Amino acid sequence: MTADLVFYTNPQSRGRIVRWMLEEVNADYETVLIEYGAPMKAPGYLQVNPMGKVPAIMHNGEVVTECAAICLYLADAFPEAGLAPANRAAYYRWMVFAAGPIEAAASNRSLGFEVPSDKESMIGYGTYERVIDTLASALGQHTYITGDTFTAADVYVGSFLDYGLLESRPAFDDYLARLRDRDAFKRAKAIDEALVSPSNQA
Repeated sequence: MTADLVFYTNPQSRGRIVRWMLEEVNADYETVLIEYGAPMKAPGYLQVNPMGKVPAIMHNGEVVTECAAICLYLADAFPEAGLAPANRAAYYRWMVFAAGPIEAAASNRSLGFEVPSDKESMIGYGTYERVIDTLASALGQHTYITGDTFTAADVYVGSFLDYGLLESRPAFDDYLARLRDRDAFKRAKAIDEALVSPSNQA
């Protein structure tokens, strides 16, 4: 491979988050599609990500995995895109909130696991309802998750809402409508949808 930036993904994975981020920073990148099953656990790919999961990127020989880390990395690697704000407080806060409490609460709920009321203090997010209320309150106060400017944190937070992993709230719906109107979001969506079309599944 000769590209400075290589993107390892599957169009039916969280790789869609990174695709959107790559389109937001307007990077030149090479896409390597990895099928589920044996290809994702093959020795060659395990050298990229020992977890045997996608997405991952390799930029100038350096590997980055985990969607939140990739979003943060790309925002810093392509500063001209303006997706990493000068004031990092809310930016880091909500990126990690999505990677931690939102991810855990949504995953547990989808698996049918409810935290026993007497154990809420033992789990980082407390309750699913508290997580959702916290996010809805934040999005009800601003245009974007950190304020009035779109950042990489919106790519990550917005992706959870776009996937339908969280219940609908008016604040979520309004926020998501703004994100779906972005050109980079539309480009990324079209690329991945084309990759999962029947004609590409022979």
